Amino acid sequence: MSRVSSESSEPTPLLVLIERAHRAMQQDMVRFSHESGYPDARPAHNAVFGRLPLEGARTSDLAARAGVTRQSMGELVREMVDLGILQMTPDPQDGRAKLVTYTPDGLSQARSGREHILDLEQRFIEEFGAADYQTARDVLERLVKVLGD
Repeated sequence: MSRVSSESSEPTPLLVLIERAHRAMQQDMVRFSHESGYPDARPAHNAVFGRLPLEGARTSDLAARAGVTRQSMGELVREMVDLGILQMTPDPQDGRAKLVTYTPDGLSQARSGREHILDLEQRFIEEFGAADYQTARDVLERLVKVLGD
C-alpha cells in the first residue's frame, strides 16, 4: 500500500482543513465549558447543544439532525441526563415517546455556550475583517448546498 507523501507541494485538501477547523472549534467549546465550571463537558455533547431547541425534541429527531444513529444519540442523551444537563419527559404529542429538554442547569450551560459562540464569531470578524468572514460563511453554506445536505 502506498502512502501520499507529506512533503507534496499540493495544497492541503479542503476536507482536511474543514475537519481541522471543526475539531478546533469543538475543543474550544469544551475548553470554555470546563473553564466555566462544567468539567464533564466533552466534544460529543456539542451534537446535542447545537441541535436541541428550547422546546425540546425527541431523541430520534436529534439523531436525524446530527446525522447519527438513534442508538448513538440515545446513549449521549442518557449520559447528559445522568450529568443533570438534560431531562426526559413524556411527549405531550405522543405519550409513548419521550421529549428531551434542558434542565435549568443545562439551559444555563447552553446559553453560556451560545454566548461564547457569538464572542468567538466576533473574534473572527476582528481577525479576518467582516467581509472576509462573511465570504467564508457564504462559501461554507454554498458547499453544503452543492453537496445536498
